[in-house]
Amino acid sequence: MAPANADSTSKSRFAWLLATFFGVGHLQPGPGTWAAALTILLWWLAARWIPDAGLATVAVAASAAITLMGIPVSTAVSRESGRKDPGIVVIDEVAGQMIALIGVPLHWKYVLASFILFRSFDIVKPFPLRRLERLPGGTGIMMDDVGAGLYALALLQIWLHFMAR
Repeated sequence: MAPANADSTSKSRFAWLLATFFGVGHLQPGPGTWAAALTILLWWLAARWIPDAGLATVAVAASAAITLMGIPVSTAVSRESGRKDPGIVVIDEVAGQMIALIGVPLHWKYVLASFILFRSFDIVKPFPLRRLERLPGGTGIMMDDVGAGLYALALLQIWLHFMAR
């Protein structure tokens, strides 16, 4: 018979695994940058098998799923580590970078622009992103990056609409 806390131990391990994006959060320097870069690489590889017409839909669905999964696992790691926003938690960067990739053509210059814009907004945290960090637990951890991804998405779509033709 398994110990009474075996289920909570496996849930905790899963939370740490997902919150650190399978250990990427332990990479130095800049674990958030590593997570965003790996997200782009995985998106680029997956996009090879997804028809262009469905790419934005997949990016929206992936962004939503990552965000919804990221909130509870970030909350768990925050509690267990005793830190409000542990640097090893990078699932928020994965979600934000995925949002920045929504509707981006599969071309290096647009993908690079999504990376630069997202990381810039995530680091600088223009209004009201810094306030979103104050939300409780994993919600605060995730939402500032979701906001940074939305800012990057908006600028990229404006660029694509008006400038990239």
